[in-house]
Formats: sequence, structure tokens, C-alpha cells
Amino acid sequence: MDLFPLWNSIRIAIISTIVIFFLGICSAYYISKAPKAVKGFLDVLLTLPLVLPPTVVGYLLLRVLGPQRVIGSWFLSNFDLKLTMTWWSAIFATVVVIFPLMYRTARGAFESFDETLAYSAQTIGLSDTFIFWKIRMPYCRPGIVAGTILAFARALGEYGATSMIAGYTPDNTATIATHVYQLWRTNNDELAFQWVMVNMCISFVVLLALNMIEKEYTNKSKAKGGI
Repeated sequence: MDLFPLWNSIRIAIISTIVIFFLGICSAYYISKAPKAVKGFLDVLLTLPLVLPPTVVGYLLLRVLGPQRVIGSWFLSNFDLKLTMTWWSAIFATVVVIFPLMYRTARGAFESFDETLAYSAQTIGLSDTFIFWKIRMPYCRPGIVAGTILAFARALGEYGATSMIAGYTPDNTATIATHVYQLWRTNNDELAFQWVMVNMCISFVVLLALNMIEKEYTNKSKAKGGI
């Protein structure tokens, strides 16, 4: 079994998750403090990829990053850098698709934060940066961790947008999802099933880790409440 699709899927998922971790937290934090009208508009805009068909997301990305489009042609002419049909092109697609998962969970966590804790910290002269990283983030950690794990699991199985913008080239752009499709298309059902099981096992382990983390946090919260 050629393990390149597994390696490629994992590296794409890890890089994409790191990117949306910071983008999602930053967006969620500032949008949670925005006026209601602005928040509503940005919520719809940033969550849209979650409800759009992945192939539509891939098509829109091609309209922006394709070699004949403004951004794509600029990178191609100035840096000789093609933004589509490479292994890292899939990162663009995956980031867009999984961003709403991180954003929504992080925003919910920030909105549940007890602001009196921040006000109390401000009264004793603590900086906003200290409050964010030492008080707000630990308080919101369960939601942020959950969003990160779910985003990673979703990135690992992304197919529609990835196939549009990165295509399928063995040992270059192949991921687990696109590899399964190609194996099915060529009637190699036995190997396709093996890759399906690999993906299911990884997803199972990731979701099991999420449940264990949530259970541990719940137990800690109950223990603190009982003191």
C-alpha cells in the first residue's frame, strides 16, 4: 500500500488546522465584541463555507487562484508560482472549508466567558494581553480544543474543494479522499475499502480523544464545584 495519500492528508490537515486555529480565535474574539448588526453579517459571511457544497467552494477558489485569474496570474508572472494543482493548493481549500468549525466553536466559547473576571483583572492593573492568554483562553479552552479537533478531523477527510483546486496526481497531490475516489473509479474496490477503513480509524481516534478531553474537563469542573 502506497502511504503517500496518508502522509499528504495528515500534513495538509495539520497545516490547515494551525492556520485556522489562530485565524478562528482572532476572528471569534473580535467579532464576539462587535455590534449586533455587524456580528450578524460577519457570522453569515464566515459560516457560508460550512453550508456551501465543497465543490462550489473549490470552484470559487479556482475563480480567484487559477492561473488565468488576477491573483493566480500575478503570482505566476511575478514569482513563477502556480497556486493550483500542487499538494499545498489543497491547504487553501481545506482552510476555507474548516474555518467555520473553529470560528463558531471559539466564538461560542468567548461569548460564554464571564466578563467580570476580565474587569476584575483590569482593576488590579493587568494588561489586556495578560488577561487574554492567562484568564480568557484557559476559561474558553474546552470550546477551543473541541473546535480544533473537529476541524482537524474534517480537514483529514476533505474531498470536494480539494479535488477541484489540487486535482489528483499520485505521489504529488493525492489525499486519502481523492485516492479512494480514484480507486473506486478504476474498480479497485478492495484497496479503496482499506483506505476507507484507515480514514475511519483515524477519525474514530480523533473523536475519541475529543470525548476524553470533554469528560476530563467536566470531571474537573464538578470537582471544583464540589469544593
